[in-house]
Amino acid sequence: MPRHYLDHASTSPARPAVVEAMLPWLTGDGAGDPGRVHTEGRMARAAIEDAREQVAVLLGARPREVVFTSGATEAANAAVWGAARRRPEGLMAYAEVEHSAVRDASARHRSTVVPVDRTGRIDPAALSNLDPADVALVHCQWGNHEVGTLQPVAQVVEWCRAHEVLVHIDAAQAAGRVPIDFDGLGADLMSVSAHKLGGPKGVGALLVRRGLRLDPMLVGGEQERARRAGLENVPGIVGFGAAARALSECLLQECERSLQQSERLLTRLEQMLGVHAFTPADRALRLPHIACFAVDGVEAEPVLLGLDQAGIAAHSGSACSSESLEPSPVLEAMGVDADHSLRFSVGWSTTEADVDAAIDALPRVVERLRALR
Repeated sequence: MPRHYLDHASTSPARPAVVEAMLPWLTGDGAGDPGRVHTEGRMARAAIEDAREQVAVLLGARPREVVFTSGATEAANAAVWGAARRRPEGLMAYAEVEHSAVRDASARHRSTVVPVDRTGRIDPAALSNLDPADVALVHCQWGNHEVGTLQPVAQVVEWCRAHEVLVHIDAAQAAGRVPIDFDGLGADLMSVSAHKLGGPKGVGALLVRRGLRLDPMLVGGEQERARRAGLENVPGIVGFGAAARALSECLLQECERSLQQSERLLTRLEQMLGVHAFTPADRALRLPHIACFAVDGVEAEPVLLGLDQAGIAAHSGSACSSESLEPSPVLEAMGVDADHSLRFSVGWSTTEADVDAAIDALPRVVERLRALR
């Protein structure tokens, strides 16, 4: 039975160009320490700096603003760490729809929660309830990882700039999905992950605005201009650069294709009795690759298992699909039922056959489960 992978919001397979770019750096010839002056070291250093420029181009940043990390989780934690060191008693402000990396890192400090509406979108006016002198860092994800809602990042950044408050944008789901102009946005910090956009696992970046100095979370070396200690993951960084280079050439085309595929999924599935979309219908308010919805009358876990048996890989916001035993705080913050939610997410390798398979399989799986009741 063919498999149909529709969980790209969790992770995407590496693009062929990424694998090809990484291979030479996984062998002995590419094993040099980029901090050394011998030929092998200088070659590794050049490869890292080339990748840094490629990532910067994709994200609208200067190369020196790109700090390579092990992923967006580390990047978000580093942002919180640096902001807390800068203002130790300051509040971390975030919405419950933020990724757990942001929520959990912030919850280690004094924190406050920004409310959201039923689409998972924050109201920038709610920031006016904060005392800027008491805030260390404001978090705002570019787009939500479960329902796809785009946040008013420009308005949030504008408020933070006006009140001289640091702001961190989690762009892990948005990078490679929508155009991003980090310098034009004016944010202080931004976290991204390579594996979400067809790059390798285990590498990401924290973008740090030019002129901003934060204490590094990882110490013990002078790597990344003393902003993140530890021997650089040269193969991963090279692969990240290759993915960024590929996307710089095809981002808008991929975005449009993903929108068409996710819209077709939502349109067809909402024709089923008892299916309700959580993803905003308006293209201007959503990420292109996510289709999240509820199915009345059946729990998410048996639906996911039935889809898997039919060759479909999908995700849910309920406990059955997570390492956690708790329902999705994103959907709970929106006031919707996490126990019946499902998420299909498309990506660079998604075909029309994958979409057709999901549209065909879900009604059959749900009908069979409802009949068992």
